[in-house]
Amino acid sequence: LAWEGANTLPCIEMILQRWSDRFPAMKLHCNLPSFLGLQALCGGVALACELNRSSASSEPAHVRFLRWASIASGSSLALQLAISYMGLEAPFHKEWEENKDPNMTFREEQGKTKLVPLIPKPKVGELPSTPYTKEEVAKHDSREDAWVVINGYVYDVSRFVEKHPGGWLPIVNMAGKDCTDAFENYHPAKVTTHMLPCYCVGKLTDYTVAPHVAEFRAVRQELLRRGWFETDMRFYWKIGTSLFFEFVSALYLSLGGTNVPTRLAGGFLMGIFWQQLAGIGHDFGHAEGTHVMMVDHAISSFCSSLMGLSTCWWKRNHNCHHVTCNSVEHDPDIQHMPILAVTPKIFAKPFWSTYYKKWVSMDALARLLVSYQHLVFYPMMCLARFNLYQLSWRQLLSSEPIHYRKTEICGMLIYLGWVAKVALSMSSPAESIGWLFISHASAGLLHVQIVVSHWAMATYHGHAYNDDKDEWYTTQIKTTMNVLTPEWLDWVHIGLQYQIEHHLMPRLPRQKFRKVTEMVQPICEKYDIPYHYVDFYQANKETILALKETAQHARHSKRGSHGFYESALWDGMQLVG
Repeated sequence: LAWEGANTLPCIEMILQRWSDRFPAMKLHCNLPSFLGLQALCGGVALACELNRSSASSEPAHVRFLRWASIASGSSLALQLAISYMGLEAPFHKEWEENKDPNMTFREEQGKTKLVPLIPKPKVGELPSTPYTKEEVAKHDSREDAWVVINGYVYDVSRFVEKHPGGWLPIVNMAGKDCTDAFENYHPAKVTTHMLPCYCVGKLTDYTVAPHVAEFRAVRQELLRRGWFETDMRFYWKIGTSLFFEFVSALYLSLGGTNVPTRLAGGFLMGIFWQQLAGIGHDFGHAEGTHVMMVDHAISSFCSSLMGLSTCWWKRNHNCHHVTCNSVEHDPDIQHMPILAVTPKIFAKPFWSTYYKKWVSMDALARLLVSYQHLVFYPMMCLARFNLYQLSWRQLLSSEPIHYRKTEICGMLIYLGWVAKVALSMSSPAESIGWLFISHASAGLLHVQIVVSHWAMATYHGHAYNDDKDEWYTTQIKTTMNVLTPEWLDWVHIGLQYQIEHHLMPRLPRQKFRKVTEMVQPICEKYDIPYHYVDFYQANKETILALKETAQHARHSKRGSHGFYESALWDGMQLVG
């Protein structure tokens, strides 16, 4: 099929070029009928070929169906890519005139740019003007008493903490601080316009904006002016078609393969499908799809039946990770004791994890495992998906309020059912185990892609966002790295290679990241902010070296007075002796 497709592509290109020359106004528009028309065309052609072949075939019906679906989706994907390559897609984004009014600003609603007042006004009256200082606001930094600063105004959001759709942890981690950029980059215009004013209690008297922060905000305003926050769904048509092709092809090889290598190859492809599908879950979990939170959440929750992971768990974990990126006490993505420690700060002294609600410390077992973590890193990544299963189920079965709990539980059960069915269809128990291992090992690429973006970068104790040296943009850039990849490999990395831009603007669609790097890097160079950008090999190398360095610290840790092992680093920091 691949060989025939390669020979067919020049013909497709010639046909599309002649079509473009004859009908220059005919372009593929961003609407559902265009997409369905392409799918119907490719499906019909594939069906005709399959009917001609199946007359002399003795294969089971489900195998013939999977082959037809694979050919149809593969043909549709090739056609969509050819249309994109030939420039036959209609323009999508609408640009706005430059905003010269300092009292107005661009924000997005469902991805579409809107020009709205910078400071939202209540429906009745004016905002309170009670003066407060940063020192006074900083005292309100708990779950029960949470104040935040947004664009120079002070808001008491204490009564909203438990209602926050993103969970209470992000608000509490930003409480008592200026969260202007975190708020603006995470919320649509309607939240600012309609919900925020009722929580206002006064105005900050010592509010300032650092020059580099102003320039980063100007970049976001320019992206909004260009309309880049609106999602071109033709991108997700391609991704969706690709995912369907991978899924049915993996099933075809696994269920219709005539020998063990072919069926195990199906398991490998299934792992790639899970890795790619996680990109959809990530995008829609951030409301990068339709930009309607509940719609995107529902789509992600539906995906649990195909990838076996809970969006509810992921959003709670990931929102906290974004706000507290690489904080020892608060970021769950670097809290993996007793298995892993990404920095000696993890075990320098026992600490309370605000996410897992438990004490984290170095005991004898952790000391042993961490001491050799760099040697077993990749084997652990091959099995890391099983850890995500148990985290997902723990979240779904918890008493914490979450969206779509029943939907995701049903989806997870469906996932367990069909994966078990495929695995047990193998010719022997050993082959079933092999299929499960290979599929989960190839899906482990996702875990490697995620951790190399952060584990070798700066870590810190406590909360960031204390002054201009660790505000939103600087903190995200210092704790994150980008992975240099050629453009034709962007689909492999599912947007995770541009973690810096993603962390700066989480609602920006991933297909824009490559261009945005050209706007972010000059600001970092101008203000001497370290912008780390290396290839995938170097990112892995730096991660392994960071793990090795931490492992060496663990080997030399000693038992402290409280019975747990401590790093000598702590003694040095405290000038012990």
